[in-house]
Amino acid sequence: MKNAMGMVFLARRILTKANCPASKLRYYSSPPSSPPPNNKLFVGGLSWSVDEKSLTDAFSSFGEVTEVNILYDKDTGRSRGFGFVNFSKEDDARCAKDAMDGKALLGRPLRISFALEKVRGGPVVVPHLSKIGDIATRNT
Repeated sequence: MKNAMGMVFLARRILTKANCPASKLRYYSSPPSSPPPNNKLFVGGLSWSVDEKSLTDAFSSFGEVTEVNILYDKDTGRSRGFGFVNFSKEDDARCAKDAMDGKALLGRPLRISFALEKVRGGPVVVPHLSKIGDIATRNT
């Protein structure tokens, strides 16, 4: 849905630049609103010995870190190897992502991306692969 709105917005810009009269343009969707700022980074590949303080220290040189959260296994109490780092500014988060992705922290390379918002109770989309049976029988 988000991508479709972007396409409509892009089409509007192209048509407007082509000097098409506005009265002939029909809009079926409003232009996309600016996305909410994403200040939260997902940090994967953490060593078991990394704690919140060492992760804060590693990222604080890029800007103000407002929160650090490492996820732990509830049975063993050991780190699950990933966590989240929140920055006060989106630009600081982007800078930290670009600089730290692939860099080693306590001997392990980090995998960093912008965190996605978790949607509870939302629909689960599962692709329908109707031709899998045909492919399996064709190869035998």
